[in-house]
Amino acid sequence: MNSPPAYSFLGITVNALTVDGLSALVESAVGENAKYVIGYHNLHSLYVYHRDPVFRKFYERADYAHVDGMPLVWAGKLLGYPLKRQNRLTSVDWLPPVLKRCAAKELRIFFLGSKPGIAEKAVEHFVADIPALRAETHHGYFDTSTGSIENEQVLRMINAHRPHVLLVGMGMPRQERWILENVDRLDVNVGWSMGAFMDYFAGVTPTPPRWMGRWGLEWLYRLLSEPKRMWKRYLLEPLFVLWLLACELARHGRRVLGK
Repeated sequence: MNSPPAYSFLGITVNALTVDGLSALVESAVGENAKYVIGYHNLHSLYVYHRDPVFRKFYERADYAHVDGMPLVWAGKLLGYPLKRQNRLTSVDWLPPVLKRCAAKELRIFFLGSKPGIAEKAVEHFVADIPALRAETHHGYFDTSTGSIENEQVLRMINAHRPHVLLVGMGMPRQERWILENVDRLDVNVGWSMGAFMDYFAGVTPTPPRWMGRWGLEWLYRLLSEPKRMWKRYLLEPLFVLWLLACELARHGRRVLGK
């Protein structure tokens, strides 16, 4: 497949992917018997990226990083990059069609993360619509330290299933650290950091209305739904991102404004 365009700004690099592009990455990895690491970027990941060196190493290892959030699309466009609304990919929107493609190709999926029982509920949700889906699960509440008994057990369980796609939802930056430390020991074609996607599909966390996602307002819904947990992420971290954007505009203003 043709490699999706990559754009670097605000210190990170993102790929201009679409839903079809994500499916094509999976099919390419399987067809070539390759191993891809896929991440995503939003305002929160941007904030963590500039503060956590291990988190940065994950993105150095990652083969692709898609955009999860309209604010990054807007920032990229402001800085002169041809990002579009369809390049904004959040799991609530793209995961169902990608899993349908996987099921049609008889690909095996492994869901890793969330609290005990949540992954199973998420899989039940998907299987109700995609009966052919082949999936196994394990919760994310285990000792993820390298060499621990629990971590070794999880690695053996995943490799016994031999999934083509491993979806890891253990929250940033824990999920990225785990993938970075373990992906080379896993018999998978795609290792994918995913965030709290299982909580949404299992019905544990309310899903923002999709019109809010299209207009970049999911953050407001999540802030109002979980103010104690989300206030820092959505009220303080964006100030840092605005500072980064202002600095980059100041450095590259002539290019951005076409002068």
